[in-house]
Amino acid sequence: AVGIWAARRAALVHAHEARGHTVGALAGRPLVVSRRVAFPVGRGVLSRWKYGRAARFLAVSEFVKGQLLSAGVPAERVAVVYDGVEVRDPGIWERRRPVAVAPASGDPQKGSALAVEACRAAGIDLQFSADLEQDLPGAALLLYLSHSEGLGSAILLAMALGTPVVASRVGGIPEVVEHEKTGLLVANEPGAVAAAIRRVLDRPPEAEQRARAAWEQVRERFSVARMVAQTEQAYRLALGFSL
Repeated sequence: AVGIWAARRAALVHAHEARGHTVGALAGRPLVVSRRVAFPVGRGVLSRWKYGRAARFLAVSEFVKGQLLSAGVPAERVAVVYDGVEVRDPGIWERRRPVAVAPASGDPQKGSALAVEACRAAGIDLQFSADLEQDLPGAALLLYLSHSEGLGSAILLAMALGTPVVASRVGGIPEVVEHEKTGLLVANEPGAVAAAIRRVLDRPPEAEQRARAAWEQVRERFSVARMVAQTEQAYRLALGFSL
């Protein structure tokens, strides 16, 4: 994290978390703030001051943008900049192992207990992974369950690797997963999740078709180049340059 004195010497500060946002606000330099979390913006005096200091906000999804607008941030100061991922070779469906991979997390909002219960009901092994880039290419599906989500960057990684996705219908996730077309969205209920898992396993051609459509979507909408270009545009606006 950059300290206050270093921030004051910078031409622009880009904050990615709460402490950085505070440091940037105190530094008095042009400030861009990325917001990725799904929970509402605080309404206290300090929060209102901090959020009033930023020249531009980069919301990770339309859902998160809505949270900022609800807190009173002017719409002209908010841009949606989706995460970008490198598109890889999608791999070969027939070589995938009958295992569901879920992100390893101790966050109770991430639905780990629900994933265990649903996979048990579906009769499939569940692997909690701390290295999704390594484990996803050989897996039958990514199981991404959450009770609160700004976007779900692990979903984009799975799509870029050609791995089918089953994910919760919450927060910004439906902006990434188009149900029935690029993945399956589910309610956070064990039976619904288990049924979606079995559908991936029992209907391989359908699952592969959705995975291929998701791979194309990532290439077109969620590239690193697009993310970088939109971020640089926000920098220019924060510094007062016209587009």
